Amino acid sequence: MDNVVAERIRQEVNENDVVLFMKGTPVFPQCGFSATAAQILTHLGVKFTGIDVLQDPSIRQGIKDFSNWPTIPQLYVKGEFVGGCDILREMFQTGELQQFFKDKGLEAQEQAS
Repeated sequence: MDNVVAERIRQEVNENDVVLFMKGTPVFPQCGFSATAAQILTHLGVKFTGIDVLQDPSIRQGIKDFSNWPTIPQLYVKGEFVGGCDILREMFQTGELQQFFKDKGLEAQEQAS
């Protein structure tokens, strides 16, 4: 990964409290895993920035190198890598994700189903 790509990723992660590197956008996800991750964050009422890795192949590979994590989506909260879809789903189901956002000082208000 070149320095320009690493700096772009670092800037997104540092400038946004919650960033989801995903395939597609939060409104129009392009894979089921990205859709699930975005739905969990939306359900919790957490404001997040979605970065579409399909728009830039260097970001698509770069985020994997940056986190040393092989899959997309990837969630970052306050500069910290949290994990991918399976980790988010598990944390959400146990209530750990809601507590994590609270501990980070971020508003997470579950939406009524």
